[in-house]
Order: sequence, then structure tokens, then C-alpha cells
Amino acid sequence: MDICVFGAGSLGSLVGGLLADTHDVTLVGRAPHVEAVDAEGLRLSGAVDRHVQPAGRTTVPESADLVVVTVKSFDTTTAAQEFDTMDLDAVLSLQNGMGNEATLAARLSPPVFAGTCTYGARLHEPAHVECTGVGEVVLGPRRGGESPLADRIGTAFERGGVTTTVSDAMPRRLWEKLAVNAGINAATALARVPNGTVATEPGSSVTRRAAREAAQVARAHEVPVDGDEAARQAVDVAESTARNRSSMLQDIEAGRQTEIAAINGYVVEQASQPVPANETLTALVRMWETEHVSEL
Repeated sequence: MDICVFGAGSLGSLVGGLLADTHDVTLVGRAPHVEAVDAEGLRLSGAVDRHVQPAGRTTVPESADLVVVTVKSFDTTTAAQEFDTMDLDAVLSLQNGMGNEATLAARLSPPVFAGTCTYGARLHEPAHVECTGVGEVVLGPRRGGESPLADRIGTAFERGGVTTTVSDAMPRRLWEKLAVNAGINAATALARVPNGTVATEPGSSVTRRAAREAAQVARAHEVPVDGDEAARQAVDVAESTARNRSSMLQDIEAGRQTEIAAINGYVVEQASQPVPANETLTALVRMWETEHVSEL
């Protein structure tokens, strides 16, 4: 399969790098990272140790069987414009937050599939990505149901050594992932702590409340997510990734815009009842962005 990974930072480069031994992979991202990849290959270290040879580009190729989207949620519209002219069969979003698939589908003709990814990744330097934890990719039709094309993509990922599940219940899967992210990301970012800190008190109280509220909003939208289970999963993920620094924490440490609008902010936007934990977390992160991110 000819695969283009658009937004090849840490996670995109890891996923593309894992697939590169068995598929033709092009990483599209920023210089100097993708230029170094193209010149010397991509080094994967940590939980995965290999050296692979994907192509590295700053612009999209003319065609691909699949585009895997890993850009930040606020760049989704721009991303869709970039590969709108490509000859391609399918698009798969492996982005944080909610609403990305709908944004892509509104602007693109090929089918758009939803996905979640629990692999951990950190970009150390150009052409070197550390896998901080082996996880799983779950993918399927964005509105649920079955699809032979989704099955084909899942098989391709498995062939590439990426642990993959093809699901017919992606709306539930996306809300479950959102609940976990709502519980962990903003709390760790604001407190400047690794994930494990919110697995215990006092952090776990905030994490559990935010995850339960996300589950509450999911149920209001007729997506069956159990609140207690969502809270348990959020704490379990924080514990199992205790040394990891969430993507939102990394953004704040680097002075970058965060994905708060697509995570806790999405919970607030979609809620018909008060969601005070998510409202507070969203307001605090946005307040930080107003002070520290000049391009907002």
C-alpha cells in the first residue's frame, strides 16, 4: 500500500516508520525533520528499535492509496486543502480530539475513516523518534458500521507491525478516547506534571470528574459511554503511561497553541447540562494561550 502520513511529527513519524518496512511510505511534515529523514532514514528507538527508509517531503505527493492525518486538530481544515487535489482512495484521521473526521469529510471526496492511537511518541531530533509506549490503533467508518476498505487498511497496518483493531463502533471509541484525554491532558498541562501524577490524589479527582462529564455528554448524544468506566479508564491510562508527558503539556512547555478546543472545549460545546470540570480546565488553558501564544 502507498501511504502518505500528513503531519509527520512525533506520532505521525512513528506510525509511518512502523509501516515503512512493508509499505511505500511518505512522511509529509516540516523541515528539517523530513529533510533529514529523506537523506538518512528514520531512527526509531525506545520500545521499538529499528532504522527505516520512508520518503520525507514538505509537500504532498501526487497520489497515495491512503493519507493518514496526524496534524493538530486546529490545522485540520488547512490539511484538507493541502491534499484535496491528490489522487487517493481513503483518508484516516489519527488525531486528538473530536470533530476532525467531519471537517475532513466536508472537504474531501474519498471516504474518511476515524481512528485512535495509543502509541506514545517523542521527537528527539530530526530523523529520530522515540516510541515511549507500544499501544494500539483502532479504526473504522466514522459513523460506525462495517467497511471492506477499513478492513483493508487494518490488514495493511497489521502487516506493518502496528497492533490494529478494525471497529464497527467508532463513535463510541472516539468518545471513550475523548473522555480519557479530557481527564488527563489539560490537568497535566496546567500542573506541569507527567501523566502518573493524575493517577493519584489530588489529581485523580479532577481527572475522574472531567472523564465522567465527557461520558455524560456522549450519552446525551446517544453514544453509550459509561461514566464510571470512563473515569476508571482515564486513571488507568494515566497510571500505565506514568512517565509520559501529555501532548498538551508538551505544547505548553514549548509555548505552542494546544488542542484544548477539540478536547475539553468540545465537551463544553456539546454539553446541554453543566460540565464544570471541563469548563474550568478549558478556561484555564485558554487563559494561558491568550497570554503566551502570539498567533492565536
